[in-house]
Amino acid sequence: MRIGILGAGGMADALGTQWRRAGHQVMTSGRTSGSFAQAMEYGDAVLLAVPSHAALDVVDESLKGKVLIDCTNPSVGGELTDDYPLAERVAAATGARVVKAFNLCHVDVWRMTPPVFGGRPLAVPLCGDDEEALAVVRRLVEDLGCTPFDGGGLARAALLEVTAAFMIGLWFKGLDAQAIAPPV
Repeated sequence: MRIGILGAGGMADALGTQWRRAGHQVMTSGRTSGSFAQAMEYGDAVLLAVPSHAALDVVDESLKGKVLIDCTNPSVGGELTDDYPLAERVAAATGARVVKAFNLCHVDVWRMTPPVFGGRPLAVPLCGDDEEALAVVRRLVEDLGCTPFDGGGLARAALLEVTAAFMIGLWFKGLDAQAIAPPV
C-alpha cells in the first residue's frame, strides 16, 4: 500500500518506519521526502500526524474520498471543549474517509516490533464510519503486530481524544496509567 504521512515528527517517523518494514511504500511530508500536497496525493491511505492545532491548516479537499488516519491528540486548552472531535472536523473539511486511531500510545510504543505487553499484542481502538476505510486501517494495525478494536463511529472519536488527554496527564504525573485498566 502507498501511505502518505502528513508530518515529520516522532509519530510520523515511528509509524512510517514500521509500515516500511511491513512492505508498504511511505512518503513523509515536512522535513523529509515531500510536501503536504505531495503526501496527500501519493497515499492510498494518509496519516495525519501533525499537532492538532495545525491539522485543519495542512489538509484540504484533495483528500476527498481517501482514507485518512487521524492520530492527533487535542491540546488540553483547545479542542477538548469543542462540540465535536477534531477527527469529525477534518472529515467535514476534506471529504476524506477518516478513521481515528494510533493516538493513545506514546511514540516509543510504536517503535516496538511488535508492541506486545505481558504476552498480549497491543490493542488499537478505531473509530470511523466507512467500513472500507476501517478495513484498510485494520490491516495497517495488524501489519504492526497489533489487534484492531472497533470503537464505533467517528462521533466516538471524541472519547478517544479525551481518553488520550486523561491518560497522558497521568503519565506526565509519573503515574502508571495502565494500572487503571487491569485485565479481567
